[in-house]
Amino acid sequence: MAWENWTTVTEFVFKGFTDRPNLRVTLFMFFLLVYVTTVVGNLGVIAVVWLDPQLQTPMYFFLSNLSFLDLCYSSVVTPKMLLTLSSERKTISFAGCFVQLHFHVVFVVVESYLLAVMAYDRYVAICNPLLYPIVMSQKVCVSLLAGSYVVGFFNAVMFTGFALRVSFCGPNVIDHFFCDGPPLSKLACSDTRLNQVLLLAFGGFNEVTTVSVILISYSRILFTILRMGSGPGKHKAFGTCASHLVVVTVFYGTLLFMYLRPSSSYSLGRDKVISVFYAVVTPMLNPFIYSLRNQEMKSALKRAKQRYTPQRITETGEMKNFMRNTSKVYT
Repeated sequence: MAWENWTTVTEFVFKGFTDRPNLRVTLFMFFLLVYVTTVVGNLGVIAVVWLDPQLQTPMYFFLSNLSFLDLCYSSVVTPKMLLTLSSERKTISFAGCFVQLHFHVVFVVVESYLLAVMAYDRYVAICNPLLYPIVMSQKVCVSLLAGSYVVGFFNAVMFTGFALRVSFCGPNVIDHFFCDGPPLSKLACSDTRLNQVLLLAFGGFNEVTTVSVILISYSRILFTILRMGSGPGKHKAFGTCASHLVVVTVFYGTLLFMYLRPSSSYSLGRDKVISVFYAVVTPMLNPFIYSLRNQEMKSALKRAKQRYTPQRITETGEMKNFMRNTSKVYT
């Protein structure tokens, strides 16, 4: 029988974090601040990269797209979470839930592949600098980015399609703050073993592939850096990789813990905290990690600041000189 005949649920209800009004207000203000910071920070990185001529390189092309992904990823989850915290109505339609699940999977998978592409970019830049302009040409960079999106949408279509095959006949309360795979499977009335196998298979393939690229790239980078004779050269090479390594560690650490483990070990209360970190907090942290640990980004931010302030400084200086000369004339 088709899944539609078995599914009687028309909407889902988020259990969220708490029912205590005072705590809900506190959480709303905190997550609102986090989301505003995420939007401003990632838009700032995108603007600086695309407006500064000195940042028109493959590394910053990928960085600006990483910021775009973080912005989209956070926007899939956080606005709805804020709405449920500020309202007594914590529902989401059946279709809306699976749309949220779909794009959640899209942006997670695309970001994992983009981080692997960025590691490969650093490998080519440090280990084969003479071939870098050829290997990482504009056409190659666009193709790698487009390939990441194709893989992300393919995974999302497969995962969401199989999730829709499961019947939901009640209850409809999701013990989470957004529509994610594990809490949704807890509400299923039919067998979800195929979905769990699919999650492990696709998730395992994606993570093994991308983590392998990252580990191999950084192993070669480390070997090359250790062979460098000059101290400044080593410092610069480490500096270009440090920010990316921090982002990779945070992203994959939470992702591997969340999804690549048996379903029997899921604890929805604990997993909500982990989900907040990788879905809400991490997109806010990435712009600051790259801005604070990357010297070229710091320089670009200074140039952007100076670009909009010299006219005011000049006008102020001219006004001071005019007042000084005027006072001399009258005295």
